[in-house]
Amino acid sequence: MIEVIVNRPSFEYDIHSLVKAFFPREDVQVRVQDTFTDDTKIRMTVHFTDDQVSFSVTEDGCLKENGEQAIDYSDRKETKNHLKRLIYRKLSNYTGQELPWGTLTGIRPTKIAMGLLEQGKRNVEIAEYMRNTYLASKEKVALSVMIANREQYVLRNIDYKDGYSLYVGIPFCPSICLYCSFSSYPLERWRKRVDEYLDALCKELDYLSSRFRYKKLNTVYIGGGTPTTLEPYQLDRLLTKIQSCFDTEHLQEFTVEAGRPDSITREKLQVLLDHGIDRISINPQTMNQKTLDIIGRRHTVVQVQEAFALAREMGFSHINMDLIVGLPSETYEDVERTMQEVQRMAPDSVTVHSLAIKRAARLSLFKDKYEEMGLENNMQIMDMTARYCAEMELSPYYLYRQKNMAGNFENVGYAKVDKAGIYNILIMEEKQTILAAGAGASTKVVLPSDQPEVMESRIERCENVKDVSQYIERIDEMIERKEQFFCKNGI
Repeated sequence: MIEVIVNRPSFEYDIHSLVKAFFPREDVQVRVQDTFTDDTKIRMTVHFTDDQVSFSVTEDGCLKENGEQAIDYSDRKETKNHLKRLIYRKLSNYTGQELPWGTLTGIRPTKIAMGLLEQGKRNVEIAEYMRNTYLASKEKVALSVMIANREQYVLRNIDYKDGYSLYVGIPFCPSICLYCSFSSYPLERWRKRVDEYLDALCKELDYLSSRFRYKKLNTVYIGGGTPTTLEPYQLDRLLTKIQSCFDTEHLQEFTVEAGRPDSITREKLQVLLDHGIDRISINPQTMNQKTLDIIGRRHTVVQVQEAFALAREMGFSHINMDLIVGLPSETYEDVERTMQEVQRMAPDSVTVHSLAIKRAARLSLFKDKYEEMGLENNMQIMDMTARYCAEMELSPYYLYRQKNMAGNFENVGYAKVDKAGIYNILIMEEKQTILAAGAGASTKVVLPSDQPEVMESRIERCENVKDVSQYIERIDEMIERKEQFFCKNGI
């Protein structure tokens, strides 16, 4: 364990995130107190005074790194940046490593670049600011600026003020993957209650469509779970409900995450086409059968190929594929094999995820076991995936990061020209209100800042209960919760 003592309650979360980025496999404890409580090998201190902050690292009682930085508490953002740069430099010296994203520990690095673009800053100015402020590598800064420019273009016709997007959650899956921390439930155990779930979901959709009838719906995303675990008649019922009760005059995108190839049938795909939907995801995560077996995806590589070929044959013009780098036992060669197989299928977009070990996932519970197999990710692997995407004429269009991510890298979405997913950008950049319906779904509204001098918007959230039974039984409460939430925020 690594113990960090802070003499004042300030920036504990940021300190923990940065130290954890350098020591991803260590338990990091940040405490506001005077003395260390454990006989830990590595100890760190953060000491604030009225005009400066100091940081030190000791190992087995020997001082290894020490430094201080003048700070001005009147500007909290700048104070935080000074503190994180100090900690970063000292930990970089101590460990001998540099982090590709520097001091950036948040999940939306492109949001910074996007904000500066909207202020009229030139690309070179944005890059210089991000390198100097966050000590990020030239490669990651260039990626952020490139993506921010593409995002700005993709979102050029989105109505932020009077528009909104809709997320609909289907929390059922054929099986639960090793790394999954979403609100997902095995279909076999819930099959008899799916129609009940849809009853509750349709009731919530009726409420939302009425409540926002004077707003413009720009995008719809049906995710999960695996939406195509629904039977064809259930999928038809859901799509009919959405398209009948929401005004789709201003709709620019409608996506259904088919996800698991073992849930895809010709009948289900035909239902989507009958409703005018041709944007889907078929997500193998890996094209190595041994890894699929380890992570609990009960389908084969051949099923992925067959599902993709079927969708293409039926006329789907935008098929996305999600991949994960850093899965147990996978090497550079394994990931390259996946990229070669994906290249043969030629999807319209690909999202490359760096594995994030989350507390709610089985992978986290048995982390030691799977780390023995190897959880490998590095710059060479990420560069290789980017190279294959470029060969497929797919360019980066959105990016986000997660806690405890393998190699401290990122998730990047690549797409052909005019195939970028609008919803994917909106959910990351937090520029438009997104209504969310279903168990575990989180509505996120974008509001003007409480402080007139602050340009950045304020984000407020309203979450549904995660448990499917509770969602069904308490649907009226969920709707009332939303109504109170909207009224409180003047919507």
